[in-house]
Amino acid sequence: MENNYPNLKIIENPIVNQSLCTMRNKNTDTEGVRLAARKLTRILLYEATKNLPQKDIEIETPIAKFVTKTLNPDINIIISPILRAGLIFTDEAVDILPQATIRHIGMYRDEKTLKPVWYYNKVPMPVDIPGNYYVYITDPMLATGNSLLEAIRLYSQKGIPEKNICCVCMISSPQGIEAIFKEFPNITLIVAAVDLKLNEHGYIVPGMGDAGDRIYNTL
Repeated sequence: MENNYPNLKIIENPIVNQSLCTMRNKNTDTEGVRLAARKLTRILLYEATKNLPQKDIEIETPIAKFVTKTLNPDINIIISPILRAGLIFTDEAVDILPQATIRHIGMYRDEKTLKPVWYYNKVPMPVDIPGNYYVYITDPMLATGNSLLEAIRLYSQKGIPEKNICCVCMISSPQGIEAIFKEFPNITLIVAAVDLKLNEHGYIVPGMGDAGDRIYNTL
């Protein structure tokens, strides 16, 4: 896919490709899918967090004092997995950003309309100083984009600037990407692969099947 979106970042390297290959293979068991997914999520999260502001501080090593950079302690970081498949990002995110708050979002897809249906919202009421919040919405598969759009709207309506919202997905469809940037052109979208299309059932082709089923062994 030709990348015509300045805020779309497609992460490609040999470890990403190997992880995707393992996850996509129908013969990979649940343990293999889960391990590959966790490896991939860590790579994607490192890329996603490049937007976090830093500050200079002076520290002292065993050798000398010097000024170095660290994350700005005054910001608020939210990791917001879309249940259930988005949970695979959570353990890695907490390891990388132990200061982050986890805010779960629960939606399932109506298989007839392909529209998201809310069943859980663990996001607080409007926040103070929304510009100090950095939100990472995680969902392995970006298919139609309907669920991810609902999640972005949730934070946008609370005043979080689009530039502070980053969506992190493993596999995406061209249709989903187009839908996201049509409504929210200033968010950042991190993906590992852009596949060919959606089929008549709204699944990504070639994709990996149902990510939640394969990660959590509920086939």
